[in-house]
Amino acid sequence: MFNIKSTIAIGLSIILSASSVMPAAAALVYDRVTGTFVEEADLAPRPRAGSSAIRKEIVEYETSYKPGTIVIETDERRLYLVLDGGKAMKYGVGVGRDGFTWQGTHRITRKAEWPGWTPPPAMRKRVPDLPAYMEGGPDNPLGARALYIGSTLYRVHGTSEPWSIGQAVSSGCIRLTNEDVADLYDRVAVGAMIVVNH
Repeated sequence: MFNIKSTIAIGLSIILSASSVMPAAAALVYDRVTGTFVEEADLAPRPRAGSSAIRKEIVEYETSYKPGTIVIETDERRLYLVLDGGKAMKYGVGVGRDGFTWQGTHRITRKAEWPGWTPPPAMRKRVPDLPAYMEGGPDNPLGARALYIGSTLYRVHGTSEPWSIGQAVSSGCIRLTNEDVADLYDRVAVGAMIVVNH
């Protein structure tokens, strides 16, 4: 009897010892920024909800554009709101991914708080399970505010995915954190010029 209990105890201790030194199989998780599956340890750390690692700041900014003009540098992933005295408010932005980049000069034609979203037909063709319309709110891809750009399909808008700021992941719209887009929204008037450089 003693030998059987001893043998079982020794066997269990060997199994437990072996499992503690063997590497655990890493679980794969989906990285929404890269669109791939990666080991959880390799997943880039995410900023806290609602924030971005890129903070808005007032910077020196010499330009011929008048105050109130928005200048977006897509390669730099930054939006500049021209201020008086050779300054600008600089924000981090997410921009269009490859194949969805564009440039041009337009006007802000409309502003909306917690806007509803109607995905364009081309987007619904690419992603068939998108709804025809989505009510405004925290889960809406347009976020807390939207500034509509001329007669284009594009907007400067918020996002509930702050980790996408500084990335090229959108279908052409310019996205800021909800906090930053609310700040920009309060500073920009309908009719303001917007310049998108690529």
